[in-house]
Amino acid sequence: MKRTAIGIAAAALGACAGAPPPAPQVPRAESYTTTPVDLAAGGAAAAQRFVAGSEMPALWWTLFRSSALDALVRQALQASPTIERAGARLRQAQQDLDARSGATGTPSVDASLRANHVDLDPAAVGARGLPLQTPFALYLATVGVSYSVDLFGVTRNELAALASEVGRQRFDLEAARLMLAGNVVTAAIREAQLREQIAHSEAIVALQAEQLAIAERLQQLGTAAASEVAARQLDLARARATLPDLRRQLEQVRHRLAVYTGQAPGAAQLPAMQLADLELPVELPLSLPSELARQRPDIRAAEALLQQAGARVGVATANLYPQLTLSATVGSIGSSHGADLFAAGSGLALLGATLAQPIFHGGELQARRRSAIAAYEQAGAAYREVVLQGLRDVADVLRALEADGRRLRERSEALAQAQRLHGIAAGRYQAGGLSRLALLDAQRTLQTARLEHAQAAADRLADSAALLQALGGGWWKDAPHDAAR
Repeated sequence: MKRTAIGIAAAALGACAGAPPPAPQVPRAESYTTTPVDLAAGGAAAAQRFVAGSEMPALWWTLFRSSALDALVRQALQASPTIERAGARLRQAQQDLDARSGATGTPSVDASLRANHVDLDPAAVGARGLPLQTPFALYLATVGVSYSVDLFGVTRNELAALASEVGRQRFDLEAARLMLAGNVVTAAIREAQLREQIAHSEAIVALQAEQLAIAERLQQLGTAAASEVAARQLDLARARATLPDLRRQLEQVRHRLAVYTGQAPGAAQLPAMQLADLELPVELPLSLPSELARQRPDIRAAEALLQQAGARVGVATANLYPQLTLSATVGSIGSSHGADLFAAGSGLALLGATLAQPIFHGGELQARRRSAIAAYEQAGAAYREVVLQGLRDVADVLRALEADGRRLRERSEALAQAQRLHGIAAGRYQAGGLSRLALLDAQRTLQTARLEHAQAAADRLADSAALLQALGGGWWKDAPHDAAR
């Protein structure tokens, strides 16, 4: 009866030892924004809609329906050193868990063999009649078995902490994949946007150069003022000045894409991305805020860190209680003279149990437990912060998409007006009622409107990708995701 009571008390203490402090309060919200996001405000030119509860594809970048973009992302996921490093960290964490599981889950068995050279003077020890010849070799061969009984949860919580580390590294790997795919998509869209900007800017420069040539001829004929020529020269110089910076940005974006895909910038083989190759996703999946914490790998990684900190509180608490270790040793003793040394036999067997109870450590163990609790509280605050950051990321990109739709609608209307103006000017020019200089002005206005429309369309594409990334990117769908790895 007494032993039963002791066992129940030990089990209860073990349960208390492994119990972490209370879990932190997770931020909750019914919606991402205070007011609904209106994608319909963009009109037909920017037609998009949210599909609540829709399945997020694991290969989310394929929603842009670009084979070149898909090839870039797949190559990056396969060749990026960032992913390779994250994968190696995951394997290391798994091996650490396996090593500790093997060391604590089963008894430890060790064999040893000792050989000693003994030179004994019988007279020196008052035993002149010892039945042995000196010097002689003494051999001791033993097999020892030891096992630590996890009474209060030290081992259990250590394994839980290591398992949480494996989970964290796994989610960090998924977060790295998601981040890399998002970076590739964003860079590809940016490259396409810059190519469009450069093409339209070069067209505008060509139109302004022709206008300047006409103005200079008119000045020579005396029908144009020098101020008009100077103004044309200033406009042309300003337009030309934008091209070097745009070309620099384009090259830098391609350098980033090269590194993302595991290639040296000077030897990279990359496709030339064009806006026409990218299709705007009409339907955008939108999960509930309550589901975001299970979908974003960075939030899951923070949760794993919180679990790890809780397990370490359990370890620090269990260290306050006794530790029991069982051991057994069997072996044999022999000498260079065989059995003559010990006529009664040469075998040995030892059985033992060690119970160690901390008595006084100068407050060290309690301080370590308080430190572990403080670390747990830090992890809880970090977890809440990551959740809030995730909610903010989605809210920001939702508002950006709403603004993109409105801006694209305005740019589309401006482009339509510029096309109408150019059509009128071309008709009047053909009829002889408008000068070549005025027609070039209309063409330049049209090119500027096309440039601004392309920029608005690229922003819409980039923010659509940002939303898919902010929602987690569908990494939890293992089968299709594994195919991309």
